[in-house]
Amino acid sequence: MPKYLSNLKYRYKLVFKNTGLMLVYFGIGLILFGSLALFYKDFNSFYSFLESGLISIFTGSFFILLSWNTKNSAINIQDAIVIIFLVWTLAIFFSALPFVFSGILNIHQAIFESTSGWTTTGLTLVDVTKIPKIFLLWRSLMQYFGGAGFALIMVIATGALGVGLYQAEGRTDNVVPNLRDSAKIIFGIYISWAIIGIILLKFIAGLSFFDSFNHTLTALATGGFSTKVNSIGEFNNINAEIIIMVLMIAGGTGFGVHYAALRRRDLFRKNPEPKTMFFILIISIPLILFFTTKLLYGFWGGLRHSAFQAISALTGTGFSTVSFENWNGFGLLIMTILMILGGMMDSTSGGLKLFRIFVIWKIITHQIKNYFKPEGSIFHIEVYKGISKKKISYDTLKDVIAVVFMYFLIYTIGVLVLLSYGYSMEDSLFEYASALSAVGLSIGITTPNSPLGVIWIETIGMYLGRLEFFVIFFAIIKIFRDIKDIIQIKFSKIRGGGPF
Repeated sequence: MPKYLSNLKYRYKLVFKNTGLMLVYFGIGLILFGSLALFYKDFNSFYSFLESGLISIFTGSFFILLSWNTKNSAINIQDAIVIIFLVWTLAIFFSALPFVFSGILNIHQAIFESTSGWTTTGLTLVDVTKIPKIFLLWRSLMQYFGGAGFALIMVIATGALGVGLYQAEGRTDNVVPNLRDSAKIIFGIYISWAIIGIILLKFIAGLSFFDSFNHTLTALATGGFSTKVNSIGEFNNINAEIIIMVLMIAGGTGFGVHYAALRRRDLFRKNPEPKTMFFILIISIPLILFFTTKLLYGFWGGLRHSAFQAISALTGTGFSTVSFENWNGFGLLIMTILMILGGMMDSTSGGLKLFRIFVIWKIITHQIKNYFKPEGSIFHIEVYKGISKKKISYDTLKDVIAVVFMYFLIYTIGVLVLLSYGYSMEDSLFEYASALSAVGLSIGITTPNSPLGVIWIETIGMYLGRLEFFVIFFAIIKIFRDIKDIIQIKFSKIRGGGPF
């Protein structure tokens, strides 16, 4: 057998083995979670999770059988990209099945809902007043673990074997030299905030434990799924809104910045992303207040809603305290811009990310300054990220340009599709920014009665936006190229060609 083909076979066995293991664990988790329905004597929901879990376990076992007796080794970045692609895609599909088996949603709607959950978007097609509590909880847990990412969980479980997965999912927040220790610290921060949020919402805001639990998880995940039809506005509780604003900012803050704030406050002050977030909010909140919300709700009501909605949009959470039906075009435009900008790098937020926005700003200002410098002057840009200082290299610039270009390319396509269904320009710009940036705010386009084309273009946008486009593209291209190589080698052997 040609050496290339032998190595390719081994690499894919490694991919199947790790994918299979994750799917088996995922299936077990589905069944264990579904067992909670038995406490409510909701046997229909239990069976829907049981069946979905068994399908996941069966699929994972099939992958493991394909890789039987394959010795485990470190996963390189190319293998990891394929694993991330397979795991995310299949986990979204298996997470959708309980909605289908229980009769809540059809398969198209269920995949939309599941994608919205795992990508921490928050756009929804379910009526939260009519579905069982187990499904409300499932939506929240999808967002909470989706915010953390499968790679983070795998690194904690496998250590060095998961390094490639961590990088493939687009994470760079190594708060300490050992990646496994970094993952544990990050997850510790994530869980600590969850405990704090639940306690505050329960005992300070006076929400029920169920509402406190769900809204804390989805606020930290910057997800936005709610147990209420009118989201946070249904509580009409200023204490809850303030606590949730804090949780949304915490979720939209990079884990490296969290660590710097806890351990290295001198370096925290040098991080540009918190300052950038604060600066954007200081500008956007008054703009929304004086040109939109003050006209609708008065000064103090306008301030309350403009602050909450600006934070919700920028962090990519998607909670709302008001409906946007009466908002003017200016307010919707500011909200759309905030959704596109997004939260901090290595947070649970989507969007372009504030680190990239800051890099673009620094390049522009340095370009202007460079014009006035003596000829031949050489300078470089350094930026603190978490506890480390990063030089803005050519590779960093390539990443920024590529992601920004791809974002607006997909965004344009999505908006054009929505326009083709007869929606207005401002509504289409708002809604697709919400989907692509994994926010979850809606102007009313996303409903159970939306055309399938709208549901699927938003589903694709949420999926691509969460994994920042290139992971998906690289994985698909690699799979097709490897299939093509295998076919060529097989045909070469049939024709009597030499080893490849």
